[in-house]
Amino acid sequence: MRPRKPDRSGGTGESGNAGRPSRSAYDKALGLLARREHSRRELRQKLERGGFAREETTAAVERLEGQGYQDDRRFAESLLRTRVGQGYGPARIRAELRSQGLADSEVRTLLEEAGVDWHEIAADQLRRRYGAGSADPAERARRAQFLLRRGFAAATVRVLTHADAEDPDDD
Repeated sequence: MRPRKPDRSGGTGESGNAGRPSRSAYDKALGLLARREHSRRELRQKLERGGFAREETTAAVERLEGQGYQDDRRFAESLLRTRVGQGYGPARIRAELRSQGLADSEVRTLLEEAGVDWHEIAADQLRRRYGAGSADPAERARRAQFLLRRGFAAATVRVLTHADAEDPDDD
């Protein structure tokens, strides 16, 4: 059996936070935002999992948004920069932004305005993973699957891997 933790509440039967006021949802959310950007949905979920009431959570997130501390657009731009730097494609980034509660129209606009050369990023990922050189059809298929899993468009993948090219040796 595990030994019990000593009661540090001074015999009052309260939790170990005696002498300290409990953190509000606003304070908790502000602390989360101090570390990194969060979407509205993500903040609400974290606060509700932390035991805060839905009303308190909603009020805290709205207050933070009104003060400019929380901004879904800024969150989306930050996530986009991070994922592009990690070598992910537009489909994967779009799916992640949608899962964070951003509207399709916002995500589409953000990706269009980003000015990212997806072809170059995909080519760089291929070079990093597989190096240069030609590959047999099975290897080209593996490379294509790699890029598709990372969220690149099928047209980009076909151009880079030559997966749709006919090999004269196949006859």
